[in-house]
Amino acid sequence: MTTLSAFPNFPITQKWPAQHPDHLQLYSLPTPNGVKVSIMLEEIGLPYEVHLIDFGKNDQLTSEFISLSPNNKIPAILDPNGPGGKPLALFESGAILIYLAEKTGQFLPTDPAARYETLQWVMWQMGGLGPMFGQLGFFHKFAGKDYEDKRPRDRYVAESKRLLGVLDKRLEGRDWIMGDAYTIADIATFGWVRNLVGFYEAGDLVGFTDFANVQRVLNAFVARPAVAKGLNIPQRN
Repeated sequence: MTTLSAFPNFPITQKWPAQHPDHLQLYSLPTPNGVKVSIMLEEIGLPYEVHLIDFGKNDQLTSEFISLSPNNKIPAILDPNGPGGKPLALFESGAILIYLAEKTGQFLPTDPAARYETLQWVMWQMGGLGPMFGQLGFFHKFAGKDYEDKRPRDRYVAESKRLLGVLDKRLEGRDWIMGDAYTIADIATFGWVRNLVGFYEAGDLVGFTDFANVQRVLNAFVARPAVAKGLNIPQRN
């Protein structure tokens, strides 16, 4: 069994001690990027211990957190049982999803062609849908809503609509992004879709009712027990 002595090179465990050091350690917040990993961990059933990174307290700017996640973003993980039985630290939600899928043999096809096709949709979410939805949220709900010049907001509205159209077309005749199989592409994507129409309250702005396939699959996604649980991990103080 892994003990605390297995983490001498990881200062993050000094600020957030591992109560179960043989479990994977998750450092996160229930944001659209953060819940990708908590949902994945709930789906695969891998034992893990969660640590809340409180942005209200600037936890993400502490030297301990930056020692694990140099980009000072959540989520990040520390797996005591990484490749070769050695601890592995990872940041970036997409990289973590791929790692956990390959570690457990779940939610990523083993067929090479299907695997790369799945990864392309993960990268599509990481590079396009997530950042664009996030910018729309800023300009629609947060400080950006007070800007008199609405051209920045409208730019992100248009791009978000375009991306929803890409996703809607992909889902035509499919249960999930990859067809019958639920994969990390869905885990990466639909938390962001939920956030757009829920927390960001931008459904009417992007004409969400026009994207019937996206609505259908979003409903199937949030109905999964692991998703329902993972969306609230870690719980905010």
